Amino acid sequence: MSPSALLTDLYQLNMVQAYLEAGQTETAVFEFFVRKLPPQRNFLVAAGLEQVVDFLQGLRFSDDELSWLIRSGRFSARLIDYLSDFRFSGDVHAMPEGTVFFANEPILRVTAPLPEAQLVETRLINVLHFESLIASKAARMALLAPDKLLVDFGLRRAHGAEAGLLAARASYIGGFAGTATVLAEKCFGIPAYGTMAHSFIQSFDDETAAFEAFARARPKDLGSRLN
Repeated sequence: MSPSALLTDLYQLNMVQAYLEAGQTETAVFEFFVRKLPPQRNFLVAAGLEQVVDFLQGLRFSDDELSWLIRSGRFSARLIDYLSDFRFSGDVHAMPEGTVFFANEPILRVTAPLPEAQLVETRLINVLHFESLIASKAARMALLAPDKLLVDFGLRRAHGAEAGLLAARASYIGGFAGTATVLAEKCFGIPAYGTMAHSFIQSFDDETAAFEAFARARPKDLGSRLN
C-alpha cells in the first residue's frame, strides 16, 4: 500500500521548488473539507485516516526516483537535495474514521513547514476523498436496509486494485458486514464472504449438480464466509 513518492501532481513539485527558492518554509496549515453536499445527501462519513498516516510516515524518495527527477531536467539541485532527505515532520489532527461530518467541516488538518504540507496534498486528497465517498455510500445503504446483510462485491468493477481494496475497507467502516475481497481480510481483518459464480453453475449439466458439487467442496460454510 506504499505508492511511489512520484504519485503526485507536477505542480506540487514545482511549488515546493519555488517555496525553497523564495525561502518560504514557515509553518502552514492545510485542511481537508467538502465545500457542499449534493441534494438529498446531508452527511458524509470520514474514512482513510489510517492510509494517510501510513503514507506520511513512510514517504521517501528512492534513489531511482531522484535520478529520474534529475534526468527530467525540470528541477533544481536545491529541490533534489531537499527531496533526498525528505521526512514528514508535521502534525496531523483528524476525525476518527467512521465519524459523521458535514459541509465545510474539516475532517483532517496538516500543520507542517509549507513545502512539506504542499508536497503531500495530492495523495492525502486522493485517499480521503475516495474512502470517505465509499464509506458515506455504504452508510446510506446500511440505514436503508438495517436488517440486511450487506457485503462489498466491488473489486471486479473497481477502478484499479488499490481502489477495490480500499473500497472494501471503507464500506466496512460505513456499516457493511464484509467483503468478497480476500486481501481485505488479510490486511484489515474484514470478514470475507463468497459463494459461486454463474460460470461455475454453467460448467455442470444442471444447477442441482452444481450446488451439490459446491456443497461437497465447502460443506462447513456453504453460502457463507470463506475460511
